[in-house]
Amino acid sequence: MSTSIPLPGMPAHDRTEETPSRRGPTRDELLAGLNEPQRAAVVHEGAPLLVVAGAGSGKTRVLTRRIAWLISERKAHPGSILAITFTNKAAAEMKERVEDLVGKRARIMWVSTFHSACVRILRKEIDKLGYKSNFSIYDAADQKRLMALVAKDLDLDPKRYQPGALLHWVSNHKNELRDAEDATKDAHNKLEETYAAAYTLYARRLREANALDFDDLIMLTVHLFQQFPEVRETYRRRFRHVLVDEYQDTNHAQYALIHQLCADTLEETTAAGDQPTERVDPAELMVVGDADQSIYAFRGANIRNILDFEQDFPNATSILLEQNYRSTQTILTAANSVIGHNKGRKPKKLWSDAGDGPRIVGYVADDERDEARFVSEEIDKLTDDVGLRPADVAIFYRTNAQSRVFEEVFIRLGMPYKVVGGVRFYERREVRDALAYLRMLVNPADQVSLRRILNTPKRGIGDRAVECVQALSDREQITFWEALRRAEDAPGLATRSLTAIQGFVAMVEELQSMVDAGERADVVLESVLARSGYVAELEASDDPQDETRVENLAELVAVAREFSDDPVAGPSADPTDVDAGIVAPGLSDFLERVALVADTDQIPDATDDAGVVTLMTLHTAKGLEFPVVFLTGLEDGVFPHARALGDQPELEEERRLAYVGVTRARERLYISRAVVRSAWGAPSHNPGSRFLDELPVDLVDWRRTEAAQTRWGRPDLASGSPAAARLGTPTEAGRRNFSSAALRADAAARAKPAREIPSLEPGDRVVHDSFGMGTVVALEGVADKTVASIDFGSEGVKRLLLRYAPVEKL
Repeated sequence: MSTSIPLPGMPAHDRTEETPSRRGPTRDELLAGLNEPQRAAVVHEGAPLLVVAGAGSGKTRVLTRRIAWLISERKAHPGSILAITFTNKAAAEMKERVEDLVGKRARIMWVSTFHSACVRILRKEIDKLGYKSNFSIYDAADQKRLMALVAKDLDLDPKRYQPGALLHWVSNHKNELRDAEDATKDAHNKLEETYAAAYTLYARRLREANALDFDDLIMLTVHLFQQFPEVRETYRRRFRHVLVDEYQDTNHAQYALIHQLCADTLEETTAAGDQPTERVDPAELMVVGDADQSIYAFRGANIRNILDFEQDFPNATSILLEQNYRSTQTILTAANSVIGHNKGRKPKKLWSDAGDGPRIVGYVADDERDEARFVSEEIDKLTDDVGLRPADVAIFYRTNAQSRVFEEVFIRLGMPYKVVGGVRFYERREVRDALAYLRMLVNPADQVSLRRILNTPKRGIGDRAVECVQALSDREQITFWEALRRAEDAPGLATRSLTAIQGFVAMVEELQSMVDAGERADVVLESVLARSGYVAELEASDDPQDETRVENLAELVAVAREFSDDPVAGPSADPTDVDAGIVAPGLSDFLERVALVADTDQIPDATDDAGVVTLMTLHTAKGLEFPVVFLTGLEDGVFPHARALGDQPELEEERRLAYVGVTRARERLYISRAVVRSAWGAPSHNPGSRFLDELPVDLVDWRRTEAAQTRWGRPDLASGSPAAARLGTPTEAGRRNFSSAALRADAAARAKPAREIPSLEPGDRVVHDSFGMGTVVALEGVADKTVASIDFGSEGVKRLLLRYAPVEKL
């Protein structure tokens, strides 16, 4: 008699496995509960096998039962089984479940990630490549530090050749199995030659340190097998059964590794005159995957690996798993309909015998805040009326920046939530950097904020310079900011550092004059991001993460714009502020509001069984499932992402991402979009996502459509005001064509009207509303960019941007 063991975190169909009796499971027990295609995959023998496993079709169960079948029925030695998964957690789970079926002998199987398997091989064999077996493995931070040293040694411009971009380029080459020598040969221009030189020195430094990075682990294992066929044959002889999960997510290097172990014909790079090595018959190969869920091209995954499997292995067999054990038929029909618009895919139709279930609910919101409000109200209804827990609900979005408005609405309503796979909005590095700039403009004595941004982005103010300024601050008993303003008195400060500090001080004083003049928070923020070069540096980077950082800064500008336009609609406004006369909030008000939101942001997980609502990007959602899913931001330019709109392969990847999102839902699916969404604080009017048009009309219950948008609820939309005119057309500072130049233009357009600039000369006497009488010391710039240095006696010398400064000539 077998009993069911629940395995938490796994899809419903995968959650139960039979506990074996002492004699081990019988043939019937191993096949119990499997449908026909699943059974065929478990018992298959001989030719390479491709299992095309649709979402929720029980692939984990098939993999674990097949391994148990190999051990119990085909008497395979557990040590001859190599099973590859993409996460250590999945590997541990698979091993545990096989052990539940066949006992402790399963422990000697190799069940691991690609990287873990390669480390085990290299520890034993890497001496053949000239390394010692006790090599170190560098993580991302180690790699970045090393590449920074390499760039310094090559005297590369740190702004043009950033460590992250160099590493990204090197990683792409390693994933294509091209070493530094290959990359150098393939360099066709000065830029590529420079990158190749960095790759060469980086590789040499790694070797000198007897260290490998993550990409080396797979590349060197493949090179080892190619250069030393006798080593490869040892492992071909050992691993007689190879199983690979998530095959659609393999890159070229991972594909080549499997090929070395399992292909019939192989290229070898042995030296001339060497005797050919006796070839061992290839291992029995089974790969499991779904081309419709291939969503990691940006990490180097190659969808061709699964699409061309039958060409790579001409005698291969394919088995299709189409019965879904997760979702209702309504959800599956919608998913089938959307993914059916991709070309060149193998036909597959998911189906379920769980019944149709409720229709998909659609909602067209006025803006992103209205969208978040709708989601929160629906979650309330579901918990009150249907008895669902917050833990049963997930909210998916395309980019991390979109979480901000959901977080703020949930904080205000007291709804417990967690953000998975991303840092909370106000904790993200670039957001903290931007807020640090604003904080030190309001409070120059804030040394923590000042030090954070002193050399961010890099402007040549290193640790040694900071020590010199700190020494002056300590000696004179003045703040760090005052010491920066008097940097020429700092002992031992290099001339180059002094010049950099003076440039920084000039920039800050110019920005402070905007704050002193009561400029809007969003205009100050845009000016900070442009004047500091922060956004320009992110734009110039090749690192894909920096594109996300730009989007997050765009979101922060949107928060500041929303706050400046309407304090009540701000992050967590108190309507009584407006009643009290705070109608034009300044930068310090904005920072206070954000600090309160960010402080409340640390919501602990709920202590009861109800749990918390989960927020995550669609890429993070892969492999998970929830009773209720909200798929948000369905607008062209948001999802699908703007960069995919003119690129067919990228658009198809976005469609696969939509398919993944839809198939995470078990019982209820909600889809939503906003008619207007803030992009860099400017209203951006994006059309509905093309994926919405690909859903069957009869399956979606639209609670609200664009035609029903409540125009009379927004005075600026009804009045024919400039704001209303702007909503219909993307502005120059909109997301798609945003640049640091457009940022400056947008800030200038929204800035307060300039004062009449007084005509001043050095020596003129002036009076300032706050600082009193003063004497003009020096003048820089022309027209509205004129900056005056004015000595106010006991108040010191101030640098003031005259278009803002309340200065009158006497």
